[in-house]
Amino acid sequence: MAGVLKGRGATINPAGRFALTSRLAVDDGWYQEATPDSIATEVRPEAARSVISRNDSPDIPFAQSINPYRGCEHGCVYCYARPSHAYVDLSPGIDFETRLFYKADAARLLRAELARPAYRPQPIMLGANTDPYQPAEKRLRVTREILEVLWQARHPLTIITKGALVLRDLELLQELARLNLVRVTVSLTTLDPELKRTLEPRAASPQARLKVIAALAGAGVPVGVLTAPLIPAVNDAELESLLEAAAAAGATSAGYVLLRLPHEVKELFRAWLERHLPLRAAHVMSLVQQARGGRDNDPRFGHRMRGAGPWAAMLRARFELARRRLGLDGARAPDLDSSRFCRPQGSGQMELLL
Repeated sequence: MAGVLKGRGATINPAGRFALTSRLAVDDGWYQEATPDSIATEVRPEAARSVISRNDSPDIPFAQSINPYRGCEHGCVYCYARPSHAYVDLSPGIDFETRLFYKADAARLLRAELARPAYRPQPIMLGANTDPYQPAEKRLRVTREILEVLWQARHPLTIITKGALVLRDLELLQELARLNLVRVTVSLTTLDPELKRTLEPRAASPQARLKVIAALAGAGVPVGVLTAPLIPAVNDAELESLLEAAAAAGATSAGYVLLRLPHEVKELFRAWLERHLPLRAAHVMSLVQQARGGRDNDPRFGHRMRGAGPWAAMLRARFELARRRLGLDGARAPDLDSSRFCRPQGSGQMELLL
């Protein structure tokens, strides 16, 4: 597959929507240097004045989030966070997977935000945009330091990941779970290794993610599964199998999201289809548009996560039927406990909790 970089999901590197110029490669017949078949990942520190992002979207089940990283080496071609790279004048394509940023001072900034007298605790989501357990975390430990601050403050949190590295922090997650302070959701998109290889090239394998679910459940950490995104005529036929495998591994709750194609992701996903599923590309996009009011994407609240129309309604019915059959409704899980919160002190030391 000439032109496809090894281990990368995007097949193109288009300019972001705010770029003042764009480039088009044209073969004029003259000699050209050989194009490399791989590209190294760069990770740089990013200055930040705060780390907690607030959200008031009615179709997102959390009000606060922290994203330790900008960009994600997992390389999932469908990632709705890709357009955020345009804000730093980089491409949502290959750049998003290879030119990453991390919040080097995240733990200190978080401690300062939690220490403010006006701060009121409510669960913080880790991984709302990019994965907190992508490969760079093994070395940089930004997520680990954030977890330690939240544990010291007895602050509730949720995590969503498709990285097996989350098990590095199993002991700490187990302590948080003991006080009803954490829930983890594992994103599971396909059980097909070949589809996973092109769709989300550097994420953990499907079997590794199921082992993560089993290990978390075995340690007493509440764990659910997110089958996302469901893509018409690509992985939607696996819906019931995904939920069954997750339930067998120990998941107790489940959710799903229909494929979203905001901004530049539309172009990236269409290019991926033409490269990897050319005979199916037109059919896939026809079904997507049927669920999106005739467009590639419908950003309206109440529609963007689930879609509309007969195909989307059928998908919703299949999901609800399988979820009830498998006991993945999460009905027994109580709300996370915010009452244990202990505000950090000005000295940086925490109050002693016994």
